[in-house]
Amino acid sequence: MPTALQLAAGNPALQARVRDCRRLLTRRALVGAAASAVPLPGLDWAVDAALLTRVLPEINARFGLTPEQLARLPELKRDEVQKAASVVGSVIIGRFVTRELVVQLARTIGVRMTAKQAAKYVPLAGQAVAAVMGFAALRYLGEEHIKDCVKVVRETRLALPAPTLLALELSD
Repeated sequence: MPTALQLAAGNPALQARVRDCRRLLTRRALVGAAASAVPLPGLDWAVDAALLTRVLPEINARFGLTPEQLARLPELKRDEVQKAASVVGSVIIGRFVTRELVVQLARTIGVRMTAKQAAKYVPLAGQAVAAVMGFAALRYLGEEHIKDCVKVVRETRLALPAPTLLALELSD
């Protein structure tokens, strides 16, 4: 299975965007890992859901795939993007990211999350394992979403938003 960078090969702007999204994702996954180490029931799930509901729309925005960005496209191009998103199987691209969508995504890695819950109650070593598993789970979900975004952008030849415009949109 190719990585997001491999999928973006041959397009320097797309590769730069993948690297940018990975940096963002790593920072957020570290926060999730810290929450996973705390032995309070449900805290890690709540933090993971909150992180994902923020990071996934940010990734979409970096690729020009938020509902607002897509609404500004010509209808023909918008339809093309929506078809490409359904072909890659993404339920996040071009949609508002809700807690329900995040729960649907979390089910795809449910076994890891359940093991993480059990491990964190073992003093020290279990908490470390839970933190590593939490980090890995968030990185996995984020990386898969980045791959989906790259596939849609390549398939539709969608122009990436300019970095200056992107910063302005995210600050609104």
